Amino acid sequence: MHLTLRQLEVFQAVARNLSYTRAAEALHLSQPAVSMQIRQLEEAAGLPLFEKLGKQIHLTEAGHEFHRCAQAVGRQLQELEEVVEALKGVQMGHLRISVATTANYFATRLLAAFARRYPGTTFSLDITNRKTLLDQLAANETDLVIMGKPPDELDLDATAFMDNPLVIIAPPSHPLASAQAIPLRRLQGESFVAREQQSGTRIAMERFFSERGIKLKTGMEMTSNSAIKHAVEAGLGLGIVSVHTLELELEAGRLVILDVEDFPIQRHWYLVKCLGKRLSPVAQAFFDFLMGDDAAHLIQPIVGR
Repeated sequence: MHLTLRQLEVFQAVARNLSYTRAAEALHLSQPAVSMQIRQLEEAAGLPLFEKLGKQIHLTEAGHEFHRCAQAVGRQLQELEEVVEALKGVQMGHLRISVATTANYFATRLLAAFARRYPGTTFSLDITNRKTLLDQLAANETDLVIMGKPPDELDLDATAFMDNPLVIIAPPSHPLASAQAIPLRRLQGESFVAREQQSGTRIAMERFFSERGIKLKTGMEMTSNSAIKHAVEAGLGLGIVSVHTLELELEAGRLVILDVEDFPIQRHWYLVKCLGKRLSPVAQAFFDFLMGDDAAHLIQPIVGR
């Protein structure tokens, strides 16, 4: 049975008024137009929906069932309209966001602050590596991504929203822990615990030292910042990590940041989406939120320690 919303609207008007004339007036249609819509609806149903007794029309049994269902459809359409209007005002909505493993240390803080501003919003948060983030963007599986700078050759829209300084860490007992203005050449004799080859931190680290003619000795590779920090604490080497990952360790005195020449390596966090992707109202609101001063203020205390 093929019905149209217009046919249901006309049927509802006739059912409410029990008059073709008054229904036509309410809908600003001619009476023949109303009669034609009802006739088409009855042909689709295969049953009469109205019957005429004297000068008065009444709903048939099938007409009552149509009336009940048409009212339900009307309520659903009204609910849909309210939801759409709420989405326009960012009163509610669902945001799919993926973040680099390093960004997880502050991403949940940002989402919590955003949720307080827009309490009707919900989130799907995926914390993963750089390669998976790029794959998700290519497949349009996420609304927004927080990561380091993506490759220039990809069709992505990347906007920097926050500094991401990379620092060298050591255990407090390390001979360089209290040294000042440590020359880069001095690091050539040290073993480093590094991220895997594809990570943004590893790429930035290797580019930085290569440009200065410094060759580092990588003793171990780790797939997470947490693993690097534990390895450095254990004395397995120095590490290079984002300062955003160090809040707890610095407070507890388990790690120190070395004072090394030309450090920190200055990078940025980027909010990334597919080029040309049209953001939903909630995704656009989150984008605007990250570009505002409030988001930077939430993270600034971590950087300053």
